Amino acid sequence: MPAQAAPAKGDVRSAAIPLSWRATPSATDARLRGLAAVSRTAAWAAGTKGTVLRTLDGGRHWRDASPRGAGELEFRDIEAFDARHAVALSIGEGAASRVFRTDDGGANWTESFRNTDPRAFYDCMTFFDRREGIALSDPVDGKYRVLATHDGGRNWRVLPSDGMPPARPGEAAFAASGQCLTSTGGRDAWIATGGATASRVFHSTDRGRTWTVTETPLPAGDPARGAFALAFRDRTHGIVVGGDYRAGQPSPRAAAVSGDAGATWTPAARPPAAYRSGVAWLPHTRAVALAVGPTGSDITMDGGRTWHGFDSGSYDTVDCAPDLGCWAAGEQGRIGRLALSAR
Repeated sequence: MPAQAAPAKGDVRSAAIPLSWRATPSATDARLRGLAAVSRTAAWAAGTKGTVLRTLDGGRHWRDASPRGAGELEFRDIEAFDARHAVALSIGEGAASRVFRTDDGGANWTESFRNTDPRAFYDCMTFFDRREGIALSDPVDGKYRVLATHDGGRNWRVLPSDGMPPARPGEAAFAASGQCLTSTGGRDAWIATGGATASRVFHSTDRGRTWTVTETPLPAGDPARGAFALAFRDRTHGIVVGGDYRAGQPSPRAAAVSGDAGATWTPAARPPAAYRSGVAWLPHTRAVALAVGPTGSDITMDGGRTWHGFDSGSYDTVDCAPDLGCWAAGEQGRIGRLALSAR
């Protein structure tokens, strides 16, 4: 389910938390909801108007790496194995949902999947390693549909739905940041949902074949409210963020945490002040994570229990690389790299 736009705001810096997103010149006005951090110097971003960008120099230059002829597509997720190999997902009903793969840094792309079912609408994808991955569609015949690849995104097939719990009326996943589906380790995956009477998280321990589901405390009961993004630092400890994406609407419980692989969720004692669409753990830490949304960015130092704002720029998605290179992307071609601010 697509997420809507919200107005941007200018950057501010917190005296208590000396962090900010250092803007990088993307030379596009596309809205970039897909993001893959490779390192401090290399990253991919993807968005509207068939746009895919890549940098190899820390964001000083972004090269247009868009698939040829994809100008009508809307990319909402991109997963990168390194600076040369990446897989991009476009969203929409029917044939608008497609998957592309590149093995040469975006110089050439191969379309590896085109949805032929008008009832399906793919939102996001994740990879367990360089070969195994899954993509998620909103419910078809009352259940979420999962697409699987065993060769790094070169070929895909729909998994049987008998291991998927029923979706609730009005329930869907949000294609807001490429993070409505996440994974960790070799087999565990989680789905964030909203739009129904309660926001929920689905968990699979077998790469998407069977799932369990539980409710979260994030706002729900409206098509604009729910759980939008997930991040797990291991198979046990997770964070979910979301709220109400409509500008000006309150999101009093915009984050929750889990310490049992998503079986139960506890509201953040001090959540972000507003709706957040993206979340990422800082690698090699046990308690530090970032969350972003159209009205600002937040950081937690205690595993998601309390959040503190550090930037008011508009970003939709965030991702961190193993070398601690963190990136954020959003509307009007905004791409930022996390940096220490001068006091």
